[in-house]
Amino acid sequence: MSALDNKRLMQEIFAAAGSADSAARDRALFIATLADDATWTVTGQYSWSRTFKGKESILNDLHGHVRSRLVDRTRTVAHRFIADGDYVVVEAKGDNLTKDGVRYDNDYCLVFRLEGGRIKAIREYCDSVLTERALGKFPGGEVAG
Repeated sequence: MSALDNKRLMQEIFAAAGSADSAARDRALFIATLADDATWTVTGQYSWSRTFKGKESILNDLHGHVRSRLVDRTRTVAHRFIADGDYVVVEAKGDNLTKDGVRYDNDYCLVFRLEGGRIKAIREYCDSVLTERALGKFPGGEVAG
């Protein structure tokens, strides 16, 4: 796929999952596009920093834990897409509330690497202090994957 095709795909994924209406948020395209052997690396030097290996670990260990801490389905609104070959960089802002009543509106820079229309790798850059303040430390040790 071309850089433009990759960019359009990521725009479709974020548009479907970023609806202001929680019930209308649809992650089906993201899930269908995520390769079985994909990785998601949370960068930094804090409790969430690790690489989640495989689709199941990404969806269950990472996203599952985040969902367990929030009132509604996760909402991340993209405002910039930059594509270069197999890479699409997405700048985005969260719009979330924890079950404890704390706003979790993190700023993200997400770097996606795609192969043949499938997401193979994601690198997440965000405010680590906000993540731990709003969501707490990530439980347990290293995530198996």
